[in-house]
Amino acid sequence: MNIPRRDLLRLAAGAAALPAVSGIAQAEAYPSRPVRLVVGLPPGNSPDIVARLMAQWLSQQLGQAFVVENRPGVATNLATEMVVRSAADGYALLLVVAGNTVNGWVYKNRSFDFMRDIAPIASIGGIPLAMVVTPSLPAKSIPEFIAYAKANPGKINMGSSGNASLPHILGAMFDMMAGVDMLHVPYKDSVFPDLLAGQVQVAFEPVPAVVGFIKAGKLRPLGVSTKEPLNVLPGVPPIAQFVPGYEALGWLGLGAPRNTPSDVIEKLHATVNAGLADPKFKASLDALGVVGAAMSRADFERFIAAESEKWGKVVKFADIKAD
Repeated sequence: MNIPRRDLLRLAAGAAALPAVSGIAQAEAYPSRPVRLVVGLPPGNSPDIVARLMAQWLSQQLGQAFVVENRPGVATNLATEMVVRSAADGYALLLVVAGNTVNGWVYKNRSFDFMRDIAPIASIGGIPLAMVVTPSLPAKSIPEFIAYAKANPGKINMGSSGNASLPHILGAMFDMMAGVDMLHVPYKDSVFPDLLAGQVQVAFEPVPAVVGFIKAGKLRPLGVSTKEPLNVLPGVPPIAQFVPGYEALGWLGLGAPRNTPSDVIEKLHATVNAGLADPKFKASLDALGVVGAAMSRADFERFIAAESEKWGKVVKFADIKAD
């Protein structure tokens, strides 16, 4: 059978286009290869463990490996910049943390802007913090602590895990809102040896990190950073009960480069929220002291903006600068 040359050319062009169409369909089936989840903190701490739980859940639900990559350094700025500079295709994600909204006020010379360059994907939850003191400190309640601090300005040492870290920021917010003046002592390594020895008298630390010391009688809890009391620390009041408006969490979520396709972000958002609704996954978070907090994408973006505004006021009040 003879086929006219014009039809032959048309058939050949159609055949040549088939692989391209197939390739486009494959590209749209996100994810089609392993995904990096970059964490700006060292392995083994609570945010890293949460990231690994979430990576496992995403791998199971989406059929591709989600691999946690720890890139600590410069108060999570190193990891954030790495993701900002990555292709906006959903294959490089960032574990966003409360400290990301602090850094923009502290580190002025960065080549990126977290608020501008990272698109919020989904909230995961928050880690409550506790205000703890050494048993040798005479104050046994927040009102007693405030009275003692006002009678001894600059004489109470407040330890933290580093300048501009979340524990530092929470202590500075307490200073600002309670009208006291604690001396900040930043640590590059753990604050706990000196805190337990009484070299520093107070710290604002994640509940999972201090609950064992509290139960052993080595630290005294005065309050928690949440609006409501916590079951894990019965009888310990919210700080806000005595310092109205005081509230903070070490919150966690996922982010991606700002121009990541919306369908990719929506798919990830829906999968994260499905995990937060799953009883087994929720129980894993509960065991870490993480309070799951599913939000819409719009609500999560508004929450991040509000956090940035709140911490900006604290940074300015305490005149916190980068090391």
